[in-house]
Amino acid sequence: MTQRMYGIGNAETDSFGRKCLMARRLVEKGVRLVQLYHGSWDSHDYIERVHGNLIQSVDQPIAALIRDLRERGLLDSTLIVWCGEFGRTPDNGIRGGTAYGRDHNPNAMTIWMAGGGCRAGSTIGATDELGMTAVEGVAHVRDFHVTLLRLLGIDDNRLTYYHAGRFKQLSQFGGQIIDELLA
Repeated sequence: MTQRMYGIGNAETDSFGRKCLMARRLVEKGVRLVQLYHGSWDSHDYIERVHGNLIQSVDQPIAALIRDLRERGLLDSTLIVWCGEFGRTPDNGIRGGTAYGRDHNPNAMTIWMAGGGCRAGSTIGATDELGMTAVEGVAHVRDFHVTLLRLLGIDDNRLTYYHAGRFKQLSQFGGQIIDELLA
């Protein structure tokens, strides 16, 4: 039953399903940080086909992980963050002859979070009508980092270390908590 829920045994979802189930088991045992990778999302060509296949392979397992953590009473104390390192441009231009592709976009990206003290069911921010530039709820990445640290129970202003003759903090320059992300 549990393995089926995670998609284990299904060719499309088996690999990531196993990773998600292992993550759940590690969280149950008290492991404080678990990071999962799956495939290469750095697709520039044939993005609909490549990302479509990736989405098919992660959708069921990640939904199972969230459900399983919630049913076991672990979701409130487990923060799930799903993101990449950048967004994608909406241009869908032709690259490399006939391959339709999209480039890296540092001006707009999507991140979703679940559990761990973040606000459930909220959409924060928006892009322009093309999806090229963030125009609403824009935050610097250091603000996101400081907010993640807060959700993890770490005060960025208090966690400092001495290096190269000065005190440093994890965010390097500080940041502002994104209050809309907090429950």
